Amino acid sequence: MPAIAFAQETRTTTDRVADSVQLAQPIATLTNVTKRYSATTALDGLSLALRPGEVVALLGPNGAGKSTAVRLLLGLITPTSGTARVFGGDPCNPVTRARVGAMLQVARIPETLRVREHLDLFRSYYPRPLAMKEIVRIAQLDGIESRMFSQLSGGQKQRVLFGLALCGDPDLVFLDEPTVGMDIEARRGLWQQIRTLAERGKTVLLTTHYLEEADALAHRIIVINKGKIVSEGTPSEIKSRGAGRKISCRTSLSPKYLRTLASVTSVEQDRDAVVVTALHAESVVREMLLRDETLRNLEIASPALEDAFLALTTTR
Repeated sequence: MPAIAFAQETRTTTDRVADSVQLAQPIATLTNVTKRYSATTALDGLSLALRPGEVVALLGPNGAGKSTAVRLLLGLITPTSGTARVFGGDPCNPVTRARVGAMLQVARIPETLRVREHLDLFRSYYPRPLAMKEIVRIAQLDGIESRMFSQLSGGQKQRVLFGLALCGDPDLVFLDEPTVGMDIEARRGLWQQIRTLAERGKTVLLTTHYLEEADALAHRIIVINKGKIVSEGTPSEIKSRGAGRKISCRTSLSPKYLRTLASVTSVEQDRDAVVVTALHAESVVREMLLRDETLRNLEIASPALEDAFLALTTTR
């Protein structure tokens, strides 16, 4: 049998940063939190921790409890049971709130004020606000500072809301669907600013329906469904847990035989190639090589985050 060299997988920068972050003490926690609205249980004994310098993506289907978790950490609501702590204290404490910034989809701000007026107003709420020119630079607002909020496009309004969340130079930032309505260039620019916040030691909790955004930005992903955490880890860990890895190759082995191999979840024909999805791809490849010396064009790839997300949230 010809010698086949397998390239050793290298850990991503995201994985290494996530490891170092885990050594730090949490700055925000939910501990065994249950939140009920009448007969509806939004969160069911949920615990999570946020640490300095990390971007955490909180993912889940509609109604999973994401917004409730964020509102608890912002001090907008209180838990039915369990505890919410931010910077070691009550999220409702004014001193605590001065260190927090939030960009929420439910936010409503006056349409008749100019961008600069909005920024001035929000900066006045904080004892040590970020400099105006820094907010304009980070939020990519240069050239639209004098325009009425009502005159802005959807993407421009999102950038203003991002700028307002940064006015107090917060140590903890909540971003709810931050890039809705943005074009590709603006979205990538905001992604870079989020990464820079983390590099400065800030903590970002991100909720988004753009799963590629979570994959690109998050050091850690928390997937919740029906008020409970169903998976947590780095993006690569989540993807490997959820749907397995995809093996693409040209082989003489029949799809019927491949489906009998341990950990194989699906087999599909793709023109001359076959695509095998398996939870333990390496062991499946070893077995295939033993059975087929002519196996060629071998590729092993992790599934998209979307595949893992669907597997984690539709099977529970």
